Amino acid sequence: MGRKRSTDRVVEQVDTGQAELAPDPDRPRSYTLLLDGAPQSHVDLADPTHLEFEYVRRLAAALDLVAPAGAPLRVLHLGGGALTLPRYVAATRPGSAQRVSEVDGALVELVRRELPWPADARIRVRVDDARATVASARDASYDVVVADVFAGARTPAHLTSVEFAAEVARVLRPDGCYLANVADGPPLRHARAQVATVRSVLPRACLVADAAVLRGRRYGNLVLVAGRVEPPVPELTRRAAGDWFPGRVLAGAELDRFASGAPVVRDADATDSTPPPPGIFSVRR
Repeated sequence: MGRKRSTDRVVEQVDTGQAELAPDPDRPRSYTLLLDGAPQSHVDLADPTHLEFEYVRRLAAALDLVAPAGAPLRVLHLGGGALTLPRYVAATRPGSAQRVSEVDGALVELVRRELPWPADARIRVRVDDARATVASARDASYDVVVADVFAGARTPAHLTSVEFAAEVARVLRPDGCYLANVADGPPLRHARAQVATVRSVLPRACLVADAAVLRGRRYGNLVLVAGRVEPPVPELTRRAAGDWFPGRVLAGAELDRFASGAPVVRDADATDSTPPPPGIFSVRR
């Protein structure tokens, strides 16, 4: 078992690899969760509204804008990590009912023990496969579904298909929103196919990412926002432009061009997402 003092790392074997909780030297009571060396989450226990990773801030911006400020939401999180976004929603939208699906039970117990979340936060964690969790959910039962699932730094194939997207659409309320963290690099085949696939069932969408990533110059995270109603593109654009690491928003004709010619992925031909370049995470650490 790992043991931790305030300045110590915790290293522990979990079901899907070696987990590490690394204290943030710049922020007391803050930790980065790494799995097999790949950063998964950053959590500030003193201030759950502090979001270190830029793609998480982009997900949070969308969550901020899907309903009036402070209004509680029903949110399904696919992929748990250290529960950064559930903690954020609990702090910014008190009374929200949140369900988290995380396949790694040992990781859940590590986070529960070392980085406990508030008992009154209404965050329920289920150890299960993300697609199985969605399949078991009732129709129109969530305001938001957030997908941030990686195994070996890649999104599993069965979470990239139109059949999966259709299940997500089924569990969303009519004005609900799907948020997906899509990781890809040049030439962005996976990201383009994900936009085409998700838009085939949730047609109103936009994509938020670093300009260099969108231009296919480097590997990175792209946040897909999709639903049956138009996403708040002007507000998301302002938030992305004003971030510590400014991002761009693709919507309308620009998003059409981005996804032009990309195939709709089906279960029969789905593959895991693009692997990250060697050494990328050692540099980020």
